[in-house]
This record gives sequence, structure tokens and C-alpha cells, in this order.
Amino acid sequence: MATPGYTVRTMRREELDLAVEWAAAEGWNPGLRDADCFWAADPQGFLVGELDGQPVATISAVNYGTFGFVGFYIVRPDMRGKGYGLTIWNEAMLRMSGVNAGLDGVLAQEAAYRRSGFKTAYSNIRFSWDQPPDPCVAERLVPLEDMPFAEIAAYDGHSFPAPREAFLRCWLSMPNARGLAVVREGEILGYGVVRTCLEGSKIGPLFAEDCEVAETLLLGLGAASEQGPVFLDVPETNVRGVRMAGRYGMTEVFRTVRMYTGPEPDIDVFKVFGVTSFELG
Repeated sequence: MATPGYTVRTMRREELDLAVEWAAAEGWNPGLRDADCFWAADPQGFLVGELDGQPVATISAVNYGTFGFVGFYIVRPDMRGKGYGLTIWNEAMLRMSGVNAGLDGVLAQEAAYRRSGFKTAYSNIRFSWDQPPDPCVAERLVPLEDMPFAEIAAYDGHSFPAPREAFLRCWLSMPNARGLAVVREGEILGYGVVRTCLEGSKIGPLFAEDCEVAETLLLGLGAASEQGPVFLDVPETNVRGVRMAGRYGMTEVFRTVRMYTGPEPDIDVFKVFGVTSFELG
């Protein structure tokens, strides 16, 4: 049971930077400019737990309308085991009431999330790419800034469970990032974004119609990364994506378990070659 003097409230924007710092300390390796785009997704979706006015716990419960995602569930190390995490978790679950909520959790906490009503869907594998090639694929790729935003958002909707225009507008235009698409006869066949992180760079999302498109994007985004290594988070059920990572010499460094409170969303996971982020789905 949390002690008197502990309260949970909605974060202010600057407090999200603290949550990102804590996530970095836990080894989640956030992008340099992630916080602005996370905030754009749902400014009411980030909570802080304070003890006598000092932050001791964080969580996000971002609501996309019919779908939600839980992340940043962190208790300050010196304050763990005192009930602060459970209190802020329960508040986040109240905010997810009525929507199908997802999360990417560490494997050690899978049983705990099940007790809260989450069901396991699959694992996500984080791969590290130490030496991305520098191929000549530029002529086959279109910078996202040269494309109508509505077309990108519409394609994104095939591989993400809910519209997320506010987030995407920020994600596609943030500094230290590059977005590319494969377009044939005016039709988007795949797109991806690579962004600079505290360590190396991450590709996410990487959505593609097939392996050829996915590999073209992987090579182009790898070449466009500002620093290495390059990380890619692949749903384990997308066996084509896992094999692609193996063909290019990527090594597994981390796993999460994707879980939902409701049924798995009606998206084609075989087109998800790279998850956007473990914090927002």
C-alpha cells in the first residue's frame, strides 16, 4: 500500500523528459527527439506519481480512440517494492477502460501483466546491425517529405491499429530522423523512418507489402542512419522479417512480449517488419 503523501496526476510536458531519462537508464534507448512526438500523440496520456512533491513513478496510457498503449512503467529504483508502482498502474488502467490496450513488456513481468488482464500475443525481437551497408538504392526510394501526408497516414493505417495523425506528423518531421518510402505507379508499397537514439539509431516503423520492399527500405534507412549500430524491432511472428534480419547479419539483443487486454488488432503483422516504438506501439 502506498503511503500518505503519494499522489498520481497527469504530467506536464517537461516531466515527460524525465520519464525518457528514466527509460534510458533502464536500457530502453529512446530516440533523441521522441518526447515531443509521444506528447503529440496524447498530452493527457502520461502520468507521474509524486511522493511529497518528488517524482517516484511514471507510466503512459496513450489513448488513440479505440486502441491504447501502455509504456514508461517505471518506479525509481530506490522506491520500488512500496506500492507506488501498483497505484500508478491502476490509474493507467482506469484511463484505458473501454479500449483495447497493448503493451510491450519485459519477459520477467509477463505473468504480472496477465494478472491485470493482458493476454500474450507474440514476442518482439530487437536486432542490432553493427555495420549497415551503403547501397545505391536512392533511385528506388522517395523521401517522405516529398509525399502527401494523407497518403502516408492512410498506408500507416493498414499496419497500426488506430489513426495516429498527430503523432505521425511529428514523427515524420523530427530532427535527427529520415523517412523513406517505396512507391510504384503512384502507390505506396512500404515506408519507414530511421532516427538517432542515445545509442546508435533505430528503424521504426518499417511497414512493407513484401520482403523485397522491406529489404529495399532496410538498406536505404540503414544507409541514411546518422550513427550506428542500427536497431530494428521485429515481431517474432513475422518470420520473413526475422529471416531478413538474419540475412543481413543482425544479432538479437533484447526481447519484449506484446500483450493486449482484448483481441489482437485486425492488422497484418506480416507487413510489420519494424515496430514503431516499444513505448507507444
